[in-house]
Amino acid sequence: MSRDPSLTLPLGREALVIRRRYETAVLANDFLIGLWFTLGSVAFLVPDYESVGAWVFVIASLQYLVRPSIRLARNIHLQRIRRRQAVSAKTP
Repeated sequence: MSRDPSLTLPLGREALVIRRRYETAVLANDFLIGLWFTLGSVAFLVPDYESVGAWVFVIASLQYLVRPSIRLARNIHLQRIRRRQAVSAKTP
């Protein structure tokens, strides 16, 4: 078995940095979703703000679509790095 670090971490530092950035985006998105749902719940406690609460829930629900979008963007980004590294590895 080779001890070549490129076999252990084929994408290297660049991929780790990218993964961390996208993971931070996912965490920020999850935090905002929690905030929206909390605000919507509080708005529902006041009868005059029930309509506002409903719209905040709609916004929070739509924000659930952001998470898979972030992950899809991360996967595409990492795939491009893999392809670029594969091409550069083949180039003498």
